[in-house]
Amino acid sequence: MRGDLHRWLVGVLAAIGLLALVPSAPAGEKALATRPTALGTGGAAASVDGTATRAAVQALRQGANAVDAAVVAAGVLGVTEPYSCGIGGGGFMVVYRPQTGRVTTIDSRETAPAAFGSRSFLDAAGRPIPLPEAITSGLSTGVPGTVRGWDEALDRYGTLSLREALQPAIRVARKGFVVDETFRSATAGNAARFAAFPATRTLYLPGGQPPAPGTVLRNPDLAATYQLIGRLGVKGFYEGALARDIVATVRRPPVDAASTLNVRPGVMDAGDLDDYEARLRRATRVGYRGLDVYGMAPPSSGGSTVGEALNILEGFDLRGGGLEAAAHRYLEASRLAYADRGAYLGDPEFVDVPLSGLLSDAFAAARRALIGERAGTSPVPPGDPFAFQDDPSPSGPRVGAAAVRTGSTTHLTVSDRDGTVVSYTFTIEQTGGNGIVVPGRGFLLNNELTDFEFTPPAANAAEPGKRPRSSMAPTIVLRDGKPFLALGSPGGATIVTTVLQVLLNRVDGGVSLPEAIAAPRASQRNAASTQAEPGFLVLPLTAGLRARGHTFTVGTDPEIGAATGIELLPGGGVLAAAEPVRRGSGAAAVERPAGR
Repeated sequence: MRGDLHRWLVGVLAAIGLLALVPSAPAGEKALATRPTALGTGGAAASVDGTATRAAVQALRQGANAVDAAVVAAGVLGVTEPYSCGIGGGGFMVVYRPQTGRVTTIDSRETAPAAFGSRSFLDAAGRPIPLPEAITSGLSTGVPGTVRGWDEALDRYGTLSLREALQPAIRVARKGFVVDETFRSATAGNAARFAAFPATRTLYLPGGQPPAPGTVLRNPDLAATYQLIGRLGVKGFYEGALARDIVATVRRPPVDAASTLNVRPGVMDAGDLDDYEARLRRATRVGYRGLDVYGMAPPSSGGSTVGEALNILEGFDLRGGGLEAAAHRYLEASRLAYADRGAYLGDPEFVDVPLSGLLSDAFAAARRALIGERAGTSPVPPGDPFAFQDDPSPSGPRVGAAAVRTGSTTHLTVSDRDGTVVSYTFTIEQTGGNGIVVPGRGFLLNNELTDFEFTPPAANAAEPGKRPRSSMAPTIVLRDGKPFLALGSPGGATIVTTVLQVLLNRVDGGVSLPEAIAAPRASQRNAASTQAEPGFLVLPLTAGLRARGHTFTVGTDPEIGAATGIELLPGGGVLAAAEPVRRGSGAAAVERPAGR
């Protein structure tokens, strides 16, 4: 039986073209977990970083479940990917558990401090303060939720304690990790503001320069912080000396006296940290081509916006009309879904979000009817999902500036041999967050409050205790009630379109998951021009899209997203995939590799 399964898996490799992507002879365990694609049986993991992926798979091999392994990997990513994530930020976790057959979610998004309000990002004349000043400040720092989220996940669904789950990350922080060109480049891009904060400069600009590729970067302060949290639990982060250090850093940013940056103080206090709670939220769900697609509900816009776009697209034959027509409809569905996102999405504890209306088939049909053969002219107005709500609600959009800002994030995907699946996206917002390392603690703080609209009124306007709207879109897809796909991506506002495009490539395009992830991307977000990667602009279909009225722009960062995913295959196989090139390539691994 085992030999038959092995032969079947090798056949799958050949059928989907992975033999060309994965070297046939593994060069040891390290090489195995630094490849972007892996196939085998048992559990699996995929992330942007080989060290984190190896830690997750090692945990699985030692008997941990997927939730445990996700927290293990996340702790390591806080060391090796500190500009994208860490305990100074927050995120969203989507979990499928075979014991219940249900998808659940944990919201550990940052919150606005009690003293932060709708005018906090306005100057004395009522004008929005410059975005760079808002980003690099204590003012932009939301109350971090990551540690509370990890604890909630482990307590409800895991088998490890927080102390046990943090041990691999502690070892990596002590021993260090090898700097690559992606890390050096990100450091260089932030060097001017990192240099303004002595603790950040000491850690990430050793000798006053970004660390060179090949050097080893250690973070003993973060190792000690992780140890403290492991020993005391969440109280070690949200109360006591560490909490006081976080508050002091936010309220009195430790700026070098020689710096010319205008670093605004924040308003967080000890009560904000002590009061923070992770939220359990019902996952969003839409049906698409016979699949059940589950995502993250508000305050994330990921599940609703991906879901609305899929509902719109389900009314089209994306396979029968040619690639150009399919791409046109994808861009137009994204345009319309983003118009509705900007008008209605916010923290549901503060805003009446018409979620059932947004995800209704009838609303999708009304929006679909607006898609013609030519590109729409942005900004297109939002629709009225309140008319399609399951419950009576006040009608009308709450439209603000609906700004779409860039950011940096990370995503990891994990499954285990028993069928638990985790899709987890977490962040500190900007690359490098607010730029401020908490002195003596080894981690950067977030600038998540810049995700609020600066000028009220808006569904996403700031209010005390409110969670800013997010684009994070961790997603799990079931087929016949069983896991089929799990995926997600970083990329700020492009996360939604990245996840949507990968799903369409895999489901409608019929390509393999690695091919779906690797394909060139374009992101239409109700803007006059569609952001596109250079590889998309050279596709034959692009000329036809331009003839339909689409225009394209390559962003300052030419890459869009950095997805990871896992596909559960028939017969007990599992395929893990990460980016083969973007962000320096990702890493995928499985518990029992094919051919071994």
